[in-house]
Amino acid sequence: MVIHFTFKCQHLYILPVLIQKRKAYMSDKTNSKNFIKRLVVTVLVLLILIGGVVYIFDPFYHYHKPWLGMKAVLNDKEYQCVGTLRNFDYDALIVGSSVMENNDNSWFSSAYGVNAIKAIRSYGATADLCYLLDVAYEEHDLKYVFYNIDPSSLYGEAETTYESTGCPMYLYDSNPFNDIQYLYNKDVLFEKIPYEVANSFMGDYDENLSYNWAKWKSFGQDMTLGLYFRSPEVKEMLPEDAYLEKLETNINLITAQVEAHPDTQFIFFYPPYSMLWWDMSYRGGESDAIIRCEKEMTKRLLAYDNVRVFGFQGEEEVTTNLNNYMDTIHFSPEINKLMLDKIVAGEDELTLQNYEEKLDELSDFTDRVVNEYIVPYEKDGLLNYETEEE
Repeated sequence: MVIHFTFKCQHLYILPVLIQKRKAYMSDKTNSKNFIKRLVVTVLVLLILIGGVVYIFDPFYHYHKPWLGMKAVLNDKEYQCVGTLRNFDYDALIVGSSVMENNDNSWFSSAYGVNAIKAIRSYGATADLCYLLDVAYEEHDLKYVFYNIDPSSLYGEAETTYESTGCPMYLYDSNPFNDIQYLYNKDVLFEKIPYEVANSFMGDYDENLSYNWAKWKSFGQDMTLGLYFRSPEVKEMLPEDAYLEKLETNINLITAQVEAHPDTQFIFFYPPYSMLWWDMSYRGGESDAIIRCEKEMTKRLLAYDNVRVFGFQGEEEVTTNLNNYMDTIHFSPEINKLMLDKIVAGEDELTLQNYEEKLDELSDFTDRVVNEYIVPYEKDGLLNYETEEE
């Protein structure tokens, strides 16, 4: 009996302890659940807040044009161009490569009574620029397209290069699920948005100078010559028809845009690359083939009533003055303005009656570059030459 009694006493003693421990366990479990709930709610609130901030400020204009009185601060075309084309208000486009970035949009807006913005792709490839036109035409009717034709775009591959060159495709497609890469991006949150706000309210940023890089560059003969590395040999000249097959695919891309939009006035123009570029093309054996491509492209474009074409490559006062350039192709904003002024005045226009003669004159100019204009630079030892790597 004593043993039995002792057991009962121990049992009675342990039971409250177990009950207390269970209560403590249940309390801890409840606290853990509450903690997890609070954590989840906190994370969700933070995600909504961060995503909301990016959506509202939207420095890449992926969702809308500027809100809250902010300016359109455009300095990163690969990230911003497509968004502006989808969401901004405009009825004219300035289309081309980096040589078009130094244009002031207001020049075109004032000259033609339109609201012009830029559609820029660094390489100026035809397929890339036509892609941008497709994006623009999704929601906009365009009165004018001012289209810069870089010679290399005539015979480049007729395929878009955005994905292959690492562009952020989540800003190009219409898939909302991959926008997470934009909405929750620390660089966007801590760099791009502050930069947008600062330029909108604390600086003198001019929205018409979108993607403009001129103020950070130096133009002049020394700079231009320093960035030209001449080939020590002159290659055999390619046949004139060397690039015609590739040219045809690019012609088809551009003429498809012209045909699809008969109410748009397309103004195409060839920019004035420096004489050093033509020297390089001559020594590379390409100049004849390039000029032939320009003839074919020009002829095909002039078949349309809504097209005008201008050629500024033979502007010798411009192209032989290396103070106008920072390298072989990139010229100062003053040259951009000169081209527009000539377009407005109808100067240097190529027509079905004169385009062959004008482009033959360009061939003559190339000969003068090689035989006359560049000779003093050779004699004075001002030209750098390529060297073979050991």
